[in-house]
Amino acid sequence: MRVAESACQFESKRGKTAVPLRSHLDVMPVHVLLEGTGPQIPAHLTRIPISLITTSTDVTDKIVKGKVVHKGPLVPLNNDSFILKMVIQEEDSMLNSSSQNSSVNVVLFGSLAKNFSQSANQGDVVVASGFTVGKSPTVHKDNLHPCNLLLTEDGACIYVLRPVLPNPRSPPANKRRSPVSAELSSAKAPKYTYAKLDSLKAGSVVNVYGVVVFFKQPFKSRGTDFCSSLKITDHSNEKIGCTIFCEKLEDHPKIFRNGDIVRMHRVKAQVFNKSITLVNTFGFSVVTFDGVKGAPVEPRTSSRSFHFDPDDQRTVEELRSWAASQALFASVTSTVPLSAVQPKAYFDLTCQLLAKAPVDTTCTLLRVWDGTRCPHTLLKVIVEPHVTEGQLSFSKERENLIADVLVYDNHVEVARKLKPGVFLRIYNLRAIAGSSTVPGLTRSQLQVDHLAFHLHGGTSYGRGIGILPDNSPDVQELKRVIEAFQENDEEALSELNDSDLLEVWKTPPESLDGETLDCSTERSCGHDMQKVTLSEVKRSGLGRVHHVRAQLKAYEPHRLHEALKLYCSKCKSMQDVPDDELLESIFSEASKDCGPCSPPPWVLSGQVSLPRHAPGPSNRALTVYLLTQLMFEGKTKDVILLMGSTLEEMCQLMASYQNIIPVRASGGHLSLFDLSAPFLFRGRKRYYGCKRCSKAAVREQSWEGVEMIDEKIIAEALGIQPLQFILLMKLELQDATDTLDVFMWRHAESFFGVSAEDASANQEAQNSICQIMDSLCPPGGNVGQHPWLDLCLMAYQAEDDDGQTKTCYQVCHTTVVKPSSE
Repeated sequence: MRVAESACQFESKRGKTAVPLRSHLDVMPVHVLLEGTGPQIPAHLTRIPISLITTSTDVTDKIVKGKVVHKGPLVPLNNDSFILKMVIQEEDSMLNSSSQNSSVNVVLFGSLAKNFSQSANQGDVVVASGFTVGKSPTVHKDNLHPCNLLLTEDGACIYVLRPVLPNPRSPPANKRRSPVSAELSSAKAPKYTYAKLDSLKAGSVVNVYGVVVFFKQPFKSRGTDFCSSLKITDHSNEKIGCTIFCEKLEDHPKIFRNGDIVRMHRVKAQVFNKSITLVNTFGFSVVTFDGVKGAPVEPRTSSRSFHFDPDDQRTVEELRSWAASQALFASVTSTVPLSAVQPKAYFDLTCQLLAKAPVDTTCTLLRVWDGTRCPHTLLKVIVEPHVTEGQLSFSKERENLIADVLVYDNHVEVARKLKPGVFLRIYNLRAIAGSSTVPGLTRSQLQVDHLAFHLHGGTSYGRGIGILPDNSPDVQELKRVIEAFQENDEEALSELNDSDLLEVWKTPPESLDGETLDCSTERSCGHDMQKVTLSEVKRSGLGRVHHVRAQLKAYEPHRLHEALKLYCSKCKSMQDVPDDELLESIFSEASKDCGPCSPPPWVLSGQVSLPRHAPGPSNRALTVYLLTQLMFEGKTKDVILLMGSTLEEMCQLMASYQNIIPVRASGGHLSLFDLSAPFLFRGRKRYYGCKRCSKAAVREQSWEGVEMIDEKIIAEALGIQPLQFILLMKLELQDATDTLDVFMWRHAESFFGVSAEDASANQEAQNSICQIMDSLCPPGGNVGQHPWLDLCLMAYQAEDDDGQTKTCYQVCHTTVVKPSSE
């Protein structure tokens, strides 16, 4: 048997997974135990019948026991590693009520395989611990258990049980003592070894302890799993990023603040962007602890069984003491109560959820309180009572303590699952003064100088929502504050009249219209032809235009930001709009590389301070470069070049300058960012360039005679082919004869009456598109009741991903007609 690679693939519940085979042979994970003598099997391990094991079974601190009925050869791999396969069979009929699935394949890797080959024989009885479970690819051939047990040298052990040969000179053994009791008596728990963060090597699977210096709440990945991201450090002062993918939210680390301590078992070190990062692997488990020095050492985990001994407690306390002594954590801010919130600030809020209601498909309202009163007048968002979950009305005293939080985009899905009454921590919440930035308010409802709370989309700066357990010290303190607010709700509510209630729960905002918008469509083409059915369209030839009358059965994507694309009119390429998480990583990486730079003679360098309430270190100044020609003309704020900023800082400065070009130092000279990032920030809009068609560089440009500097002039000056925002959607039409998938993109702007560029930055434009789609294809409604649409379709040919030509259809020359306002 010849194995050509140093990694084997096994099928688990997530698909095929590579199991690394390491070459270190200095570990002795095979123990030969003589009954009744010396060290025995650790007492905290519990036996599980082989027949009950599945890929979803929690096998933490579990053992299996069986007889080796087949022992394969030791197979050498490259890099001095090994692999060995054996089959073990249970003999204990009490634990195995039937013979079905009582035999299982066991695969050993690395030094564990080599040591077992030298120490055990076919016919021995063995006990295995620290294994992981994967699907068996040979189940249909060998008719054994549908799973494999996989054991590597990291955390796994094999115990070979052998009887003691009788010694005539020794006293008689206690015959009442069974082999099982011998295994579990006077045993010491295994000592997990933990790697220092500065000693991690790529490819190794390790156990680690660390102090959290940054984290993001779990968010939905593009697959089926949730993803959480964190960064940890330890006494070595090495900071390591960790990425965790788990299907269930409860399996993710329960981190509530920076400074918490996390313990992770079986994480793999990998190289990403030239740095070591940790990712979870088979058998991953995590436990977290409060990082406050002197607080009770209480593990947070969803696992029913986990290992925790005095050594673990000592490690947690040592890390707490070390973290408390570091200036690194001196700036870690705790949550801010409503009574201390200031306008324009970003802050974390610990609160209780009282009620919630959807505002639209991209926004949800959370009504929360923390028992304190905000000194500023708060915005009250108006929604219909019938869409509200939770208590509808409160006494005037309590209403004054309630804050309305608007949650956007990816956080809406999390908000939908929240139940009124839970205690929350909302991370990176923003306090916005005034109402012009609040979507959905009519002029009559405009509330001047009111403070609004927004949780924007994305996960930058750890933005998200976390649920706190009832035993959390923060929740206990919050409960004490809330209980201090004494009122009799029933008595207070009896004093409310109808007008009081309507002040809080009225009709929805005008842009959302209290009633569903009754939209229709009309053709704007000049074609004179009869309407045809969808089945006739499918039978027609290419290059033809058709008039149809059909209903919109479904459409995708439902999230507007996924429908926005970037299109190059020169090379005809199309790409997704980068999300904030990717942009944040690009800007953060560039902000670390602000070495010495010799600016060209046609710019003057200086510094600009961040707004007072911007997130990040206080008094932080950024390097800016002003164009001398524009300075002499008094246009100092028309165009600036900005170096060393994060994405969030860039957004903070956009209100102060008309055009901001992000730059970085490269070889001692100014250079533009990679075109994965915007080349220009102009107001709330971001502009991107085509990598294929651009020859981007920072170069001198004459601005003489230019009255208005816009994105096209700047793109030309930088040698950039600008990308155009477009809307791309797939619609499923139906009539009485057939269904038909059609695309909409070239004529999407005229269809919606909104430009894609505006939709990328303007909340009102986004609301308009969402409102139209909800009208044409009402969510949850009967398809037969959807409105009938008059459409113009064009048939054309295109190549799919496999290079095959296919007939496609596109909506053209069609516009949405909204009912006229009276």
